[in-house]
Amino acid sequence: MKIIHSSEQLQKQLSELRKIGTIGFVPTMGALHKGHLTLVEKAVNENDTVVVSIFVNPTQFNDKEDLLRYPRNLKQDTEILKLSGCHVVFAPLVDEIYPEPDKRIFDFDDLDKVLEGKFRPGHFNGVAQVVSRLFDIVWPDSAYFGLKDFQQLAIIKLMVSKLNYNIEIIPCPTIREESGLAMSSRNLLLSDEERKNAAIIYETLTQATELAASHSVFDIKKWIGDRINNNPFLDVEYVELVDETSLKPVECFNHSGRVVCCVAVWCGKIRLIDNVYFS
Repeated sequence: MKIIHSSEQLQKQLSELRKIGTIGFVPTMGALHKGHLTLVEKAVNENDTVVVSIFVNPTQFNDKEDLLRYPRNLKQDTEILKLSGCHVVFAPLVDEIYPEPDKRIFDFDDLDKVLEGKFRPGHFNGVAQVVSRLFDIVWPDSAYFGLKDFQQLAIIKLMVSKLNYNIEIIPCPTIREESGLAMSSRNLLLSDEERKNAAIIYETLTQATELAASHSVFDIKKWIGDRINNNPFLDVEYVELVDETSLKPVECFNHSGRVVCCVAVWCGKIRLIDNVYFS
């Protein structure tokens, strides 16, 4: 496994590897956990060469404190990746990704105006900036993203279509801790007690799916919010049931498309997101 910090060096390396076969790409911000590794494993199984990037992207943080406390441990991450089958780790500095300020503004057809976008203005524009920049450097055949970041996945798919990238976007299931808590790098910032109580989020969502047959969308949203908020460690920012494709709120469960419940919850100072399908 090679660790590369320079875009030019990476492209030179990949120009040779591309002659051998396909290139799979897993973009990450580091602080790797089992969820990341399942993406890498899938990429390894489906490609001849796998590149994993580790880069904490400043343009997608609308909260400077969140950027500062985001966990970073490149040495540990690279040790983990050595065992994963990954071939190349791309770990650039900020100036390598943004040699000059990225002033591009993306049009996401309002996919970025709801859910996370409503509470984190500019976040998805920053995501598109860094992912498109990484795509331009790596030029993979396929790229792998987790379904935990459901809205991000929808926006990246749209970006790929609008920018005419010939890259297959591969969604991968959310990986959970034994308690049911969705694996996230931010979980490292939770205390043991916070982590234990945060498991109620997924527990509540799964119970809510069983109530859908006999309750309205309004009642389900209220029940989820009330049950999570009843835990003194947790504070709900939003609960929404939306169409899988448009991300627009649904009013009933006999909606023609698949319905997804998306939540954002504060656990102390750490913001957690999760989602489950209702249909």
